Amino acid sequence: MTTVRNALAQKSDALIHVRSRDMVVEALQKMRDNRVRSVLVIDDGVLVGIVTQGDCAIKVLLPGLDAKQTQVGQVMTANPVTVRLDHPLDGCMAMMSQRGFRHLPVLDAGKVVGVISIGDVVKNIIRDLEHNVDDLMGFIMKDGPGG
Repeated sequence: MTTVRNALAQKSDALIHVRSRDMVVEALQKMRDNRVRSVLVIDDGVLVGIVTQGDCAIKVLLPGLDAKQTQVGQVMTANPVTVRLDHPLDGCMAMMSQRGFRHLPVLDAGKVVGVISIGDVVKNIIRDLEHNVDDLMGFIMKDGPGG
């Protein structure tokens, strides 16, 4: 089974993050500029949270707060669930589905090394299925009846 390590290998090495004292507008600008839907919140090298577009919309926009005057720490999800590089992707998918989130920070020896999204998981699972189909087709064509 494919692991988080395999999924991260398909992505850019850029670690997109803000600090908890940064303003929400800065987090939104990083999301826009990097075409992502979440950013990690890292203070002094330590993962303290994650903030998503949904967090910004529900916790800033709907209540009528100003994204230029609201700190990320006020709207982030603190102490997010994380996974390790050796975590199987099917386990990530189950966790995301059951717990209702779309992004998982990835730690290696306690250090943040990336984020995987539900989209990353689905892409990798589809890639694995395509390889399995190709293998089966090769077997059928080569070793099947009359082969």
